[in-house]
Amino acid sequence: MRDLFRRAPKTPTPEQKEHIEEAVQKTREGALGRISSLFREQVITGETWDQLEELLIQADVGPVTAMTLVERAREEVEREEIRTPVEAETAIRRQMVHILGEVDFVPVEDMPDGTVVLVVGVNGSGKTTSIAKLATYLHHQGRSVLLAAGDTFRAAAIDQLRVWAERVGVPIVAHQPEADPGAVVFDAIKAAQSRGAQIVLVDTAGRLHTKFNLMEELQKLKRVANKAAPDAPVVSLLVVDATTGQNAILQAKSFLQSVNVDGIVLTKLDGTAKGGVVFSVFNELKVPIWYIGTGEKPDAFAPFDHLQFVNALFE
Repeated sequence: MRDLFRRAPKTPTPEQKEHIEEAVQKTREGALGRISSLFREQVITGETWDQLEELLIQADVGPVTAMTLVERAREEVEREEIRTPVEAETAIRRQMVHILGEVDFVPVEDMPDGTVVLVVGVNGSGKTTSIAKLATYLHHQGRSVLLAAGDTFRAAAIDQLRVWAERVGVPIVAHQPEADPGAVVFDAIKAAQSRGAQIVLVDTAGRLHTKFNLMEELQKLKRVANKAAPDAPVVSLLVVDATTGQNAILQAKSFLQSVNVDGIVLTKLDGTAKGGVVFSVFNELKVPIWYIGTGEKPDAFAPFDHLQFVNALFE
């Protein structure tokens, strides 16, 4: 399914670049920001590479990904017979971009009318807020959106999404608490079709992420969406909280065992000095980051640009 959503990446707008730079400010001031200082020495030694790996781990890159990054960068330096520290730093940047994975996907704003987006993730990851931000972003891109309150297990989740829908100015379909989430999704898709809404964003239950019944519920929602809109794309976005670091990777793996995920929304990136988790996301999960949350405001949301992210770390 993921191959259906590929295309050449866009050049980020100045506003999107600003969002990314703001999001990585704390990370740049932390361990990752000290990488450049390693390559201001006269020569590169084995100790230089050891210190690089230590800084990456401190930044929550994770030991597996940190080791992979260092090995690839060191191999490139030796293969190309790079002698100057500045060229070595460039090699590291290049490997950082490479380890973030593919970028040739079609973002939601460019998907065809009728697209259904299932937003999944554990409670507290910023899932509902991310839906509101994505709705705001899509509205600014000229796309009409309808929200579906599919997390019927929590009355608070329904109320929260209603508040966001009113604040953002988009319609919402919601049933009573404990209602069948599948019925909510079906009704939302039919409502979007009748109202001419182009994209349906579905909030889903996020508790008990290790429980099979919840994973089965998410699979059911995708089947319902495919039945209600057989000719429309149905994609799944997994919301991951950057502030929880490597724990977020473990939570994501639980979802990926049972649910096919097309892309990741990385939230709260601006709230952590350990944004190195970004590099672990693709290296360990093999799912590309599509969007990042860059602040508290509804418009603090941007497509993730690999090159811009890495360059911002070294600004």
